[in-house]
Amino acid sequence: MNVMISNYPEELSFPPEIEENVRAAAEKVGELYGVENGEVSVTLTDNVYIHTLNKQYRGIDRPTDVLSFALNESDEPEVADGPDVNVLGDLIISVERAKEQAADYGHSVKREIAFLTVHGMLHLLGYDHMEEEDRIEMENEQRYVMEQLGISRDA
Repeated sequence: MNVMISNYPEELSFPPEIEENVRAAAEKVGELYGVENGEVSVTLTDNVYIHTLNKQYRGIDRPTDVLSFALNESDEPEVADGPDVNVLGDLIISVERAKEQAADYGHSVKREIAFLTVHGMLHLLGYDHMEEEDRIEMENEQRYVMEQLGISRDA
């Protein structure tokens, strides 16, 4: 799994553990769901930037924790003789929101960042939670991946 991580705005910086945590969670999803040849771009950001994107793309005028932009949902043709890489899409994660939620839920920032990465990756793979049945399935998948990462709910 090729995981490309950047910060936006560029002047934002985060401890290396956050980037390592995102990479480990994304790679674990790739391993477990057979997309080891996948590629994902992850942008770590703050509440201001994710708020702008949430309003622009979802019509929701507030910050959120993670946004997923899947590239495999379109009807674009495959590139003949192109590289054997499955470009899954983009994740935008508000580290600021993750820290707030970790405090609210009483667990570590590591656990929250891993969870948001897993949640976003599952969206890129086509999972959703709009309908009750889909929500239950996605929650089960999230729980499974977090267990495989060795990160418990209280971590």
